[in-house]
Amino acid sequence: MEKYMIGMDVGGTNIQCGLVDSQGRVVSRVRWKTEAHLGVSGVIERIAGAVKDLMEQSGTDPNQLSGIGAGVPGFIDVDRGVVMSASNLKWKDVPLAERLENLTGLPVRIHHDVRMYVYGEALQGAGRSFRHVLGVTLGTGLAAAYIDEGKILCGSRNGAGELGHIPMDGEESLCSCGMKGCLETVASARGLVRQVKEAVRSGRSSRLSELALQEPDRLTADCISAAYDEGDELAAEIYRHTGKLLGKGLAYAVTLYSPDVIIIGGGVAAAGERLLGPARDSLRKSALPRYWENLTLATAQLGDDAGLIGSAAYARARLAQA
Repeated sequence: MEKYMIGMDVGGTNIQCGLVDSQGRVVSRVRWKTEAHLGVSGVIERIAGAVKDLMEQSGTDPNQLSGIGAGVPGFIDVDRGVVMSASNLKWKDVPLAERLENLTGLPVRIHHDVRMYVYGEALQGAGRSFRHVLGVTLGTGLAAAYIDEGKILCGSRNGAGELGHIPMDGEESLCSCGMKGCLETVASARGLVRQVKEAVRSGRSSRLSELALQEPDRLTADCISAAYDEGDELAAEIYRHTGKLLGKGLAYAVTLYSPDVIIIGGGVAAAGERLLGPARDSLRKSALPRYWENLTLATAQLGDDAGLIGSAAYARARLAQA
């Protein structure tokens, strides 16, 4: 009988839950709103509710399930299954694995959400043909993970991969982490929008001026891409600057990890060559040829399924070792 895993991606906005077969394929999925305002117990109950919903919709019997894997934002103690801190959920020292096991009756293993996303891409997506995979997600912020020959690099206290918090020369914007000039203050959806708003307020003309001044909450990274395609010089300038800094940040990571492939994912990756072209040029200027001459720069392939596949595979491997 086929034994399935449940893979989950728990975010501040959505809980995504997928039934994953032994070949790493998502065969059924559901999405629930997180409703973070309900607090720790309320959110964990919703996670358990999503699991039950998935089982009912897919017609899966509990005996067909091996366990649950969940990717969660923040700092995670993977051995104890504890979310030490997750700012967007307002969690601190939450024993998520234990509490979810009690609600579902299934063994649970948790890990950092971006690592699970990149792990999924390494196994089944854009990194499946490579041994050394660096993944970078560009969304509201910027995060990274490194998969070396199938092993997830975590570092001391599970703190590896915070590429977004490398300070960049010449940048002074305050980051959510409390430091100034972090890479993610530029290379992220928030960073792109911030640059447009500041430029327009300083007097720069743009197709985005009216939106930035009169309806700033509606200004998004997609708006900036559309303006770029319409020949807007400010949008092009911001993508060039953002790509240049992203390339420099990637050069630091490439020199440290020497990956075969860099996978770029997240919502901002939809900008494609608008951003990746300048990033590629900057990377080549900032790193020794031995690092980039055989390096592939690719966009993620699996979308939201990456985190489901990665977390399910991680939990399956951990439970097999138990």
